[in-house]
Amino acid sequence: MHISSLPSRFGIGDFGPQAYQFVDLLAKNNQYFWQVLPLNPTEFKHGNSPYHSYSAFAGNPLFISPELLYQEGLLHKENLNDSYLPEQQNIDFDSIYPLKNKLLKKACHFFKQIPDLQQEFDCFCQQQTFWLNDYALFEVLRSYYPDTEWNQWPSPIKERDSNALQKFEKKMVNEIKKQKMIQFLFFRQWNKLKKYCHQKNINIIGDMPIYVIYHSADVWANPDLFKLDRNKNPLFKAGVPPDYFSKTGQLWGNPVYQWPAHRKERFNWWIKRIHHNLSMVNVLRIDHFRGLVAYWEIASKEKTAVNGQWVTGGGNSFFQMLSREFPDLPFIAEDLGVITEDVVRVINQLGLPGMRVLQFGFDTDSFPHSLHLPHNYRLNCVVYTGTHDNNTIQGWLQKEIKASQKRNLKKYLGKNIRIVNSYWDLIRMAQASVANLAIIPTQDILGLGAEARMNYPSHANSNWQWCLTTEQMTEMKDYALPRLKELTQTYGRGKISKKS
Repeated sequence: MHISSLPSRFGIGDFGPQAYQFVDLLAKNNQYFWQVLPLNPTEFKHGNSPYHSYSAFAGNPLFISPELLYQEGLLHKENLNDSYLPEQQNIDFDSIYPLKNKLLKKACHFFKQIPDLQQEFDCFCQQQTFWLNDYALFEVLRSYYPDTEWNQWPSPIKERDSNALQKFEKKMVNEIKKQKMIQFLFFRQWNKLKKYCHQKNINIIGDMPIYVIYHSADVWANPDLFKLDRNKNPLFKAGVPPDYFSKTGQLWGNPVYQWPAHRKERFNWWIKRIHHNLSMVNVLRIDHFRGLVAYWEIASKEKTAVNGQWVTGGGNSFFQMLSREFPDLPFIAEDLGVITEDVVRVINQLGLPGMRVLQFGFDTDSFPHSLHLPHNYRLNCVVYTGTHDNNTIQGWLQKEIKASQKRNLKKYLGKNIRIVNSYWDLIRMAQASVANLAIIPTQDILGLGAEARMNYPSHANSNWQWCLTTEQMTEMKDYALPRLKELTQTYGRGKISKKS
């Protein structure tokens, strides 16, 4: 469950009291992992997707808790009272962005009046120099030149002429400092929540998107690391060929990496990026892992992802770097979609756990030999009933499952399917499997339908909006998580206390 899906009085989940309550519920019910989506900034024009961020390092200001800001003297009580929103099952991003910006502007004003925070802030800025300065400057430039991408900015700014940047920084010094303050507040709150998770023996599984968007601090600050033409326009776009989710493939639109340039700098950008991510989480899911081996490259002029080609990614030197820099290899390889033998070979050589998704296991053309069926699992994998890209189990059973899949599911379960509670059969299936780790979406634990789906790939609108209500949080506490705890103990997945 993503941070945004926590209940909140401010329209979107955040790092406030409800997050700590959720951690308490996990700990009480013998759960040891909480998987979240990427924590990077989102924006409305990219559908609020956490996989389309304008920074690979910055945190999403939407997740900063106004209640915690109030507790630290950075907001007044009336600021909170004026910002409460009615509880809804879907996030209204139209309202959220201006509301949070308004609150953070006030918090930055009061920030300057609290001397105790200044030294901590200065230390943060010094530690995060490698990305924070470029990010803060880029964020201010985005506002200064609205509705234009960085390649349309005045040439000295576009080309990062040092004199032009210094002049702009001097002119906008307060706005730039404000962006750094916001990032300080984000990481301060997140690190406290992460520390609390550690105290409760909860491991956080993070998520690192393989790509960044073109109009990002990363591409602007490091254009040589991406395939751009002489005018710094993207030559190619990223995506995937036609698959389960889309007949025309998925055209993500991100610029693709100039891998020879990354090798030349000994993957310095990647090393910093991964270290940064692992400073925030315990385990890192690498999204679209196959793209590091070979990726689908589409010419910029194309309107769909059908006409593309496979191109070699980081190569052996990249994976040698991973082993050298991160010897414990605390990664999960997202290996869904078109997976070829070369990708399987790399995952096996590194010993990384891949992903298994129960919903994918019942197609007639692969049943009963599908890798996604529990009897075919290996120990070193992570099983999911579904992911953020799938319908919920209930939504799948009610609206998507084909007659042939339903027959196969019935065979596999050895009993008739009852829509009202068959989602627990799949949760039990995941828990009973030999997979070392089983992750269940919150929507599936609650038996929610298609209305609670998080993302529909290739559908641009109405994604990333679902959030828990207070009533559903109570149901989690009173029924859903205790039942999951029972399954967890039955199949030896949790540390069973003597009292239990």
